[in-house]
Formats: sequence, C-alpha cells, structure tokens
Amino acid sequence: RMAGSSAPWIGSAYLFLQSTCKTIALPSLYESSQKKPSVFKALKLALADSTGSMNGVDMLKVHCSHPHLIVQLKFCKQENCRRFLQSYREGALQKSLQSHLQLSLAMAPVPLEMELKAGSEHLDNILKDEERCLECIYREKPDRLRDEEILELEEGLKSLSIHQSIKNNVAVKHCARLKPPSPPYPSQDSSCLPQATFIFQGQQFDNRTITLDDHQKFAKFVSKKWKQVGRSLQRSCRALRDPIIDNLALEYDREGLYEQAYQMLLRFIQSEGKKATIARLIAALEENGLISLAEELLGLHSNEDCS
Repeated sequence: RMAGSSAPWIGSAYLFLQSTCKTIALPSLYESSQKKPSVFKALKLALADSTGSMNGVDMLKVHCSHPHLIVQLKFCKQENCRRFLQSYREGALQKSLQSHLQLSLAMAPVPLEMELKAGSEHLDNILKDEERCLECIYREKPDRLRDEEILELEEGLKSLSIHQSIKNNVAVKHCARLKPPSPPYPSQDSSCLPQATFIFQGQQFDNRTITLDDHQKFAKFVSKKWKQVGRSLQRSCRALRDPIIDNLALEYDREGLYEQAYQMLLRFIQSEGKKATIARLIAALEENGLISLAEELLGLHSNEDCS
C-alpha cells in the first residue's frame, strides 16, 4: 500500500504536550512573546534529535489549548517518521525536549506528559505496532501549510544560529560573505514589507492585503486560467511550487473551477500572510491577460461582467 505508490511518502500527526508541574503551563509560556522563541527552539531541537536531522520533521502549527501545547507535525519520508516513532516510544524524545526546555528557558527541569494522535487514532495505544502507526500517520495528510508565525520563528532561529556561529568564531570561510543576520521579526519600517502603493494602468492604488471579497471574486471570474495565475504567483511563493497546482486541480476536480481557484489563492494567502497583497495578485492577472478581472478587484468596473 504505502510502498506501492510512486508518490512521496507524506503523513501528519499531532503531538500533545503537557507539563505535570502545576506552576508550569506550556501554553502560557508559548503565548508569551518573550518566551515563545525559546519554547520553539526547544521543540525544534528535540524533534531534530528524534529524527537525526533538522529537516526530518516539519512543524506546521503550534496550538495553545490549555493545559496542552499541541504541535501539528508533517513527515516527508517514511524513514524519518520511523526514527521519530522509535524515539517517542523509547522516551528519548521526552527526555530531549525536557533538556532543551530547561536550557532554552534557563529554568528547572520541566516534567512532561506526551500523547501522539493521527486522526482519531491514539498512537500511544499501538506504539508496539510500528507499521500500523506508520499507516495511520500516512493516511493523515497535512491540511495546512506552515503558519506565518512558524516561518518567522524558523527564520529567527536561523538568524540566531548564524549570529552565534560568527560570535564563537566557528564559522567556515564562507561566513565572510554572509549578510548580517536579520532580526527574528521585521520592524514596521523594514524594507522587506510590501510597498504602500502600486501603479495599475497609470493610476495609483493602495497596496492592501487580499480580502475575502477579492478572494471570492477571483474564484468566481478567473475560470480556467487559475492555474496560469497560480504559476505566476509560484515564482515568489514556495507554497505553490510544483506539484501543488496540479495536485489542487486533481483534488478539487469534482467541485469545479471555482473551488480549484479558491483553494489555490487560499494556499497563497495562508503561506504569505501579510505579504499576500493585492499588488502581487494584480501583477499575476496582468501577466496572464486578465485585465478585466484586475479592474474588477480594484473597483474600476460598474458591473460584475469580468468575462
């Protein structure tokens, strides 16, 4: 079943974490803007320990559901998932996370309880049956892309690592050509923020984030050209890289063009967050000759005829 498919091995699971110490609440620590990066770092390093690689498992979202901290995990290789399950089963993941939390937060040891779920299946009950656990995780395909918050934390951790490496004089010879590490979170006047305005057909427009109304109009009027627009957006949006667009076409084929277009733009919005601006969408529409739809989104039409 799993081995018989030529598609990449991808699965998803939820890791439930709870401190058994009454004075330590993991969700509260994660909700603290000051301590969140430290908690994220501990999670990242512990998961890396469990698979033997920083890229062995992805965190898609961290939910705060008191008293639990719930981490949605994505596995892209069966062997990485197998290593994770072994580490979880033997208690190595628990010990590693406790250790990293203690170091990152500079506090006393954090006693933890863990639970692993895939869909409705409680994997703790079947941990000895590794193949069945793998099947359950493989059946649960990730239902989201990485949250913008996770991406920011990842970038912050990378910047911190580069900065620490240079500081400790252990950087390799190429470090001399590295750019200075950027701060974990861009300030409001950061040059990487979208421009405030853009020009379309000689007129200046405010560059706002894409609204629900924009989203629905796009899905309604873009018709068969949604894939072309998606490929234009793809160049600056890794969440739409191949084969995502073709997969969306297959997955929502029965629902029709509206849903296919809606889901494609939804991936873009979820992935890009505040950077999912109307200017980027208008540029993609222009590139594919959809001028009438661009005008509709910018309020230049007096009617809804976008054909």
